[in-house]
Amino acid sequence: MNYHITLLPGDGIGPEIMAVAVNVLKVVGSQFNFNLEFQEAPIGGVAIDTTGEPLPVETLEMCRNSNAVLLAAIGGDKWDNLPRHQRPETGLLALRAGLGLFANLRPAQILPQLVDASTLKREIVDGVDIMVVRELTGGVYFGTPKGVFEMETGEKRGVNTMAYTESEIDRIGRVGFETAQKRGGKLCSVDKANVLEVSQLWRDRMTLLSSEYPDVELSHLYVDNAAMQLVRWPKQFDTIVTGNLFGDILSDAAAILTGSIGMLPSASLGASGLGVFEPVHGSAPDIAGKDQANPLAQVLSVGMMLRYGLNEVAAADAVEEAALQVLDLGYRTGDIMSEGMKLVGCKEMGEVLLKVLSSQM
Repeated sequence: MNYHITLLPGDGIGPEIMAVAVNVLKVVGSQFNFNLEFQEAPIGGVAIDTTGEPLPVETLEMCRNSNAVLLAAIGGDKWDNLPRHQRPETGLLALRAGLGLFANLRPAQILPQLVDASTLKREIVDGVDIMVVRELTGGVYFGTPKGVFEMETGEKRGVNTMAYTESEIDRIGRVGFETAQKRGGKLCSVDKANVLEVSQLWRDRMTLLSSEYPDVELSHLYVDNAAMQLVRWPKQFDTIVTGNLFGDILSDAAAILTGSIGMLPSASLGASGLGVFEPVHGSAPDIAGKDQANPLAQVLSVGMMLRYGLNEVAAADAVEEAALQVLDLGYRTGDIMSEGMKLVGCKEMGEVLLKVLSSQM
């Protein structure tokens, strides 16, 4: 097999962690007999600096003509004062919309090696394994009208619109049910139906869909209760499905249960099969270029790309197992460092990963 992979290193620590990921891909490609052709393109702040746009047309076209897209991180203080349409985050939203990536899968799994890194008690988080399925191209981030408008009184008024159609809800709902089928068979749909009409429609559609999935146990929670329950007793959750805004917030809350957001990957998928795979952490400009970044979330995103994007399941298993073995050996970057472990930088962590991968065969 021959795969075309578009690399989007982006900003901050992005190029550092991407370099580790590419080396890992080269090794597993050789081990499992598939060829990877890489092409790199700018997005986010680096694209603004070089082209004036957070998502150049050429970058989007390159992504569309790929088998999968591997993204690192975007953004930074340097671009925070730009008009909203020129900020790095706008490029990420445009990429999702341009590729039709409507479903975001974000796992939050407590690794046994890092259970004590969580800020919550061991008995609360030990065994947590949650998948958050977030709708990605609708809701308040994309609804219209939106903007800041001047009223007749001269006062400015900011407006954003939360809107979902039945078909948009059904589409992400099916992803949620099908994901739950492959996991523990429990799906929690999160909304705010007690005060939002759009959430009442969401709940109604999810309830109707449940009749098509009799093997999945469907429950509903208001988003404020869901946030509380994630901290109170996260092991009650298996798969969560929710809208764009609520998913953005809850997936970050679920991520920090694991002790470090630097350990978690994600997959953004569309109907065409093309996906974007990226770590959930940010660009960390404060440590960029200092060889302090944790590359494991990027490497685990490689695992998700191999599994969900390229259907190279054996290679995905090898990458994920290598990451676990590195932790078993006691190697830690600063964000997950604990007493008795060996502190390493981004490059050395990558080198250890490659040695472990090579020894698996």
